[in-house]
Amino acid sequence: MAKPPLSMKPTGWFQVAWSDEISAGDVRRMTYFGTEMVAWRARSGALSVMDAYCEHLGAHLGFGGHVDGEVIECPFHGWQWDRDGHNVRIPYEKRPNRGRRIRTYPVIERNESIYLWHDIERRAPYFEVPDVFADFGDGSSAADYHPRATLVRERLELHPQYVLENGVDFAHFTFVHKTPIVPVFTRHDFAEPVSYVDFTITFQGAEGQSIEDVHSGVRAINGGLGVAVTKSWGMIDNRTITAVTPVDDSTCDVRFSVYIGRTTGSDPAKAEARARDFAQEIIRQFTQDVHIWQHQRYSDPPALSPREFQGFTAIRTWSTQFYPDGRGGSAAELRAADLSSKTSRE
Repeated sequence: MAKPPLSMKPTGWFQVAWSDEISAGDVRRMTYFGTEMVAWRARSGALSVMDAYCEHLGAHLGFGGHVDGEVIECPFHGWQWDRDGHNVRIPYEKRPNRGRRIRTYPVIERNESIYLWHDIERRAPYFEVPDVFADFGDGSSAADYHPRATLVRERLELHPQYVLENGVDFAHFTFVHKTPIVPVFTRHDFAEPVSYVDFTITFQGAEGQSIEDVHSGVRAINGGLGVAVTKSWGMIDNRTITAVTPVDDSTCDVRFSVYIGRTTGSDPAKAEARARDFAQEIIRQFTQDVHIWQHQRYSDPPALSPREFQGFTAIRTWSTQFYPDGRGGSAAELRAADLSSKTSRE
């Protein structure tokens, strides 16, 4: 399995589960960024994600560890750890071990999802996870949409940046999805860690004529490399959430959610069935993209056409801020390249 040329440990928010997958009292094993972790929900409902191994003698908390009220208890010797990773009880001692702490990660629940903040420099989060409803400023909520449809694909050999770049790729609709849609971009805003891309829809006719549909469009909000939410209107009113999370140095988990807007004056059962069909069609098209991404090679520099240049250049420049080395490659590889270059000069 080939290692992608881009660092698989970028900074940002990344989805590690859906909220309803972890109930109060649950302990869930997971591996992300090459690290064994556990997510657990206290009896109060508060969620924590921490490294998986007890600081006492290294037992894995995901194999027999259990929630006791607001703490997680190690299955080996009963040491208890709170949501901040502090040892709060050793059952056979008068005092806990105040000098040891399990690493914990900032987490937030939004979009019916659980997001983890990853930063190898351990900085606090400095931007927000976009909200698939609130952040579009139109007063909508989940009540205006049918229940979501979802897709999960685990351990695919791809990189989050491949997925984000799809948001500025106007030409792939004709060839990947076999549709006459050609996006016309009206906004590329990559000034901040949360970026925005807007486009309207043009239909390419059989004889090459273009028909602009000013009443249909898409707005995308990218929360770093890990989370993108979209609002689409016109043909089918829908919202989507795309989340790509590195598992190790070669693979990512991909999660995708679709909400279809409710319509008035329709038979509820028929409306629900149509919404399910629309959602499955959007998921089907998304899987077509996934098939490309998981067999894609990162091309740097890419051979861009004149019309592609602005969008791809903007998003690749924006993406570099999320990598530990600030340039997009892994720090180890870049150091090796720098040393090799220095040796050749000498």
